[in-house]
Amino acid sequence: MVTLGRWDRVLAALPYLLVLLPALFSLLREWRAEVLALALFVAAWHWLVVTAHPGWAARRWVVIVYFAVLLAAVAALVRIDTVFTVTGVGTFLQCFALLPGLWAYAGVAVTVGVIVAARPADGRTPVELLASFVVGVLISCMAGLLFQTVSEQNERLRQTTAELAALAEENAGLQAQLLMQAREAGVLGERQRMAREIHDTIAQGLTAILTQLEALGDVPGAGERLATVRALARESLTEARRSVHALRPVPLEDAPGFAAALGEVAERWSRISGVPAAVSVTGDARPLHAEVETTLLRVAQEALANVAKHASAGRVVLTLSYMDDVVALDVRDDGAGFVHEPGRSSGFGLIGMRQRVIRLAGSFEIETSPGQGTGISATVPAIPAAARS
Repeated sequence: MVTLGRWDRVLAALPYLLVLLPALFSLLREWRAEVLALALFVAAWHWLVVTAHPGWAARRWVVIVYFAVLLAAVAALVRIDTVFTVTGVGTFLQCFALLPGLWAYAGVAVTVGVIVAARPADGRTPVELLASFVVGVLISCMAGLLFQTVSEQNERLRQTTAELAALAEENAGLQAQLLMQAREAGVLGERQRMAREIHDTIAQGLTAILTQLEALGDVPGAGERLATVRALARESLTEARRSVHALRPVPLEDAPGFAAALGEVAERWSRISGVPAAVSVTGDARPLHAEVETTLLRVAQEALANVAKHASAGRVVLTLSYMDDVVALDVRDDGAGFVHEPGRSSGFGLIGMRQRVIRLAGSFEIETSPGQGTGISATVPAIPAAARS
């Protein structure tokens, strides 16, 4: 069977070929300006009504005018040169393409009648003319039936192709959904395992430390530093318990926005470490997905913890930048710095930060050198708060 695209191209080109090729043969045999003018008019008329404005075929009066003008021009061409009888084949095809049901066969009969009447009689009797008409109608109807059969098959093929494409798209969506569900199940299992580990180790250890600190709190002269240690232990225990229950960090729950939560973390860290920490926000601040805010907050907390432990810095600046598609957090200090070799392990804290950011399809960069301070940059997609992970 003719393929879908090839059949459409052949069907579109046939009306032009069936009028221009006979015109070429006729003009080669004898030059006549009226033949050229009429042939070009028929081609232009078909292009205007059918090719250029396919929607016009839905209007009954437009189709009637189209066939009336077309048959008049074809009859004139046949009267001039009988070679244009083959042009009627193109008219037959248009009957079956533009007219519904039995109207198509009526259009074929009218077309055959016009062509038979337009041909010079050449001494033929009325019976011979009638026989030519009947034979022409039968042949044209058989060709039209074949045309309709091929068109219906191609239409069914088009519908089947569209259904297969829709089914393939649906299957792809289902496959992606299954992969996502499998991934979420794996993540959930890992979270549950980590929750058990945190509960059985860190949380219990912090509880024991708090018990000892409460006992030391009754000792005279324990001082303010012991109270600070006790407060830090309580906060750590609270965060451990929240991690077990997969809840948002306390700063994000209590603060009116992520920028405010980041400011509270920096202020608390500065109060404990004694190192000034400034927070700067650029761009249009907006609520982000919980995973995005949690990831950036943990990066900030880990970066500040590293500064307190290793940098001996005099100042830290945290810059939160909201952009169109991404949000970036930069943490820079003026401390001692270190030798960093990209691609090599630099401690569990840095590895953990990088893994958190990469899990969100983000990027994580470290800029440092001995004596030049350290800069950590985390950039993640700015997923809106309403979107699902």
